[in-house]
Amino acid sequence: MNPEPLIGLAALMRLTLSGADTAPLGQALMTRATSNPDDANALLDLSTLLQINRNRELGLGLMRQALEMQQLYHAPQPSAPPALKVLALLAPGDLMANTPIECLLEGNDVSLDMLYIAPWLPIPEIPEHDVLFVAAGEPDRNQATLDLIAQMLPNWPRPVIHTPEHISQLTRDGAEACLSGAPGVVVPKVACIEREVLAAIGDGSRSVGEYLSDGGFPIIVRPVGSHAGLGLEKLETFSEIAAYLETQTESHFYISRFVDYRSPDGQFRKYRIVLIDGRPFLCHLGISDHWMIHYLNAGMSESAEKRAEEAACFARFDEDFARRHAVAMQEINRRMGLDYLGIDCAETADGQLLIFEVDTGMIVHDMDPPDIFPYKHAYMSKVFTAFRSMLLRAARGEPAN
Repeated sequence: MNPEPLIGLAALMRLTLSGADTAPLGQALMTRATSNPDDANALLDLSTLLQINRNRELGLGLMRQALEMQQLYHAPQPSAPPALKVLALLAPGDLMANTPIECLLEGNDVSLDMLYIAPWLPIPEIPEHDVLFVAAGEPDRNQATLDLIAQMLPNWPRPVIHTPEHISQLTRDGAEACLSGAPGVVVPKVACIEREVLAAIGDGSRSVGEYLSDGGFPIIVRPVGSHAGLGLEKLETFSEIAAYLETQTESHFYISRFVDYRSPDGQFRKYRIVLIDGRPFLCHLGISDHWMIHYLNAGMSESAEKRAEEAACFARFDEDFARRHAVAMQEINRRMGLDYLGIDCAETADGQLLIFEVDTGMIVHDMDPPDIFPYKHAYMSKVFTAFRSMLLRAARGEPAN
């Protein structure tokens, strides 16, 4: 019996963000996987659905089962003959482990095959394609997979977008080292330290200054490999470290100085931008009275005033924000060397670009409710069009502009 097609990340995210009850779908996927043990599509979709609903560990367990059966997956196909066949190499992992290429190509005329690579999986047969996109990211956890992909790429028969060597720079301390001293950019020093060292700073036997040459408390601390604010805290003094460590089990942490980036009105503003072939595109602007901003908890849906500001930022982005930070964006693009790159950033009081993170795995989508965010679709369509053009350009062997 042939398994049903893959539903995929984009459709499952859209369903969840619409507020629909996904429990019946989850049960149906479980029934499929139980009745047909070879239905890897059902297992992978169930894994994705569980992770979207914050059941990460169970989801990752099901993903491993799916990948042990099958490594190649076909995203929902375009209704018309595809303009391009893309093969993406992905790493097993959570929703931040790879470039969200399914979301970037949703509804497009591009055929997408997704091939999972990992040291514990066999080297698979490579399907036909026009261009290869290395989607595996998150080098803190996926470095072994990136190393394996690097061994596969020499003499690859088709054009390749992204090299593992460039993606490997995207650890928080690696990106800081790459961007240090870039004109118009503020990127606080990042140190990766062991748990014992953080504890020693907490008991006063070591000092922050030994690891952060650009300042001391308050500091930002987070477990290595964490995203979406998990384990992220601002610590005002060394005396708060012991209590923080009681809540964390990880062995390594990133620390950096805290930069107060609030605007004159007391609000914090965080921009998510993608660089595609070096051109910046705004994906969202989160506005909050708390320094740790995540778009979903910034109150954007509840505040017409915040949405009006975001809409205005979209409308004048090219002439205002992008022009104001053009030199900084060009230098980030040059130093990171990636055709597609996400940037979470803010503006400092003196008008420089404050970098929180650069990554290829940031979630970028067009799934916010159109009745609440009517302005977003047109601008996100520009992002997706630019991404498609980048793939076509690469497939033809043409250089980036």
